[in-house]
Amino acid sequence: MTTERAASSPQVLRRINSEALLARALTTGAFDASAAMLATGLTRSTVLALCEELVRLGWLVRLDDSRAAGEYSKGRPASRWELQPRAGHVVGVDAGQHTVSAVVADLRGDFTGGVHLAVAEDAAPDVRREITRTAVLRALDEASVEAGSVFATVIGVPAPVDGSGRSPSGDDHYWTTMNPGLVDAFDGLGEVVVDNDANLAAIAEQALGAGRDVDSFAALLSGERFGAGLVVDRALLRGRHGGAGEMRVLNLVEGVGSADGLGALARDLARTARAEERIAADSPLAAVPTAELGSDVVFAAASAGDPTALAIVRTLGQRLARVCLVLSSLIDVERVVLSGALAAAAGPVIEEARGILRTEFYPPVPELVASSLGAETVVLGAVQRGVALVRAAPLDFRVS
Repeated sequence: MTTERAASSPQVLRRINSEALLARALTTGAFDASAAMLATGLTRSTVLALCEELVRLGWLVRLDDSRAAGEYSKGRPASRWELQPRAGHVVGVDAGQHTVSAVVADLRGDFTGGVHLAVAEDAAPDVRREITRTAVLRALDEASVEAGSVFATVIGVPAPVDGSGRSPSGDDHYWTTMNPGLVDAFDGLGEVVVDNDANLAAIAEQALGAGRDVDSFAALLSGERFGAGLVVDRALLRGRHGGAGEMRVLNLVEGVGSADGLGALARDLARTARAEERIAADSPLAAVPTAELGSDVVFAAASAGDPTALAIVRTLGQRLARVCLVLSSLIDVERVVLSGALAAAAGPVIEEARGILRTEFYPPVPELVASSLGAETVVLGAVQRGVALVRAAPLDFRVS
């Protein structure tokens, strides 16, 4: 069938017009026929007929008319509609190395419930898969959402992910441990998408955070390992195997030497300093048990002027500056956004890295900023991707 003949089919044309109306409903609040006509170019009679059909299908809800709503008192009252708040939902998951976070959101991306579950570092793949599924089911229960109303479940993992949602077996099986067939573990929970966690962080930053006003940037996750979501000319880079932004190259970079992230390195350096008795008795680093001596303690101590913590920050700043330079040299990003849970506390490290970029390397060097999205960056990106999936073809999904 030719494109012209397909477009002239009444059924196809009706679907196109219905999805144009739904695009309006999915991105705005209450609307009347005039607003819908302006947004879609459809006639009043078409808008009225399609809105009633979408009410019948469960996508829209009819509201009080404009006069009843107090918008005006003269003339013919206009009918008004709004997206049915519980027409459908998306689930966003951050299946991290130590924690699995799952949130439920409506079709506008607003959270309605969520949970966080701990995962043992040495958890077997089947255990990790079951914990991830449990987190999703508990989040649905907290949000009082039935599984049948989930249109999409999007899961972020710290591993490269191909177009089928699977990860290669490299990195000493770390990748397949982090993504143990998750794409097959969520039957009955809508369309399941597994993606790299840094890619989802980049989606969140582009939609909601520090990537909104630039064309090319890297969202850099830097807790246990470095991973980057790369946006170039407004497009997310993925690569043939989904490995764009994997930071194995750092093993070969002088002054870095591994893909270990700032969180892991801060913890290890602080614990080594304690073991070698290089921490003063009155240091904040000496006031907590070794098991609790993590990056948050190190950064707080550095802000208070502790000499050992400041030395660690200088080491981390050197490392971060070189990672930024690698990203800038390879793909010419104009900004690096330090994303994830570490970003809020890493101010001293960011300041150190900015100074090194400014004084030790010739331009152009990327701007380095901290994300404002907090620890939920990956789940925010997962929700954004799920919502975008629904908005691209809403009538592919059935309201239960």
